[in-house]
Amino acid sequence: MPRKANPKDKNDEKDDSMVDEVDRKILDILQDDATKSLEEIGNTLGMSKTAIHYRINKLWDKEVIKKIVALVDPAKLGYDIYAISLIKAKFGPNYQRIVGEKLKKIKGVWAVYFLLGDIDFVVLLRAKNRNDLLRIIDQFINIPEIERSSTHLILETIKEDPKLELD
Repeated sequence: MPRKANPKDKNDEKDDSMVDEVDRKILDILQDDATKSLEEIGNTLGMSKTAIHYRINKLWDKEVIKKIVALVDPAKLGYDIYAISLIKAKFGPNYQRIVGEKLKKIKGVWAVYFLLGDIDFVVLLRAKNRNDLLRIIDQFINIPEIERSSTHLILETIKEDPKLELD
């Protein structure tokens, strides 16, 4: 729920999507370790924990912070196969929503992106083994709105960082 504007708050004069330099520093700290206490963040930035609390709440209100989650290592839970599938779908009314909904429900799929161009979807997936990968690909093939798919195994992760690099 959005906050009501406080005429004394200079930040409210800006577009709600904007954050200032202090907010960016707070976000940077939270992206590195969201378990840091308000006091620890305040000490790092030379601010009171009350001021940090206020700013974090404002970031929640503006929906800059959407959720806080545990970042789990899939390989340590047996998901050793990472792959990218490029999918061409049959064009039709709302096909991106219809196909996207079906793809996102497949166990092992962790991201679905709709594209412009020759390929309609990029699907990122994780599988425990070759049989699990085959199960996922079979589910792609059995979606009537999918014309073809091409799956590429990821052999080595060079960079994978969910952290947004703030200017």
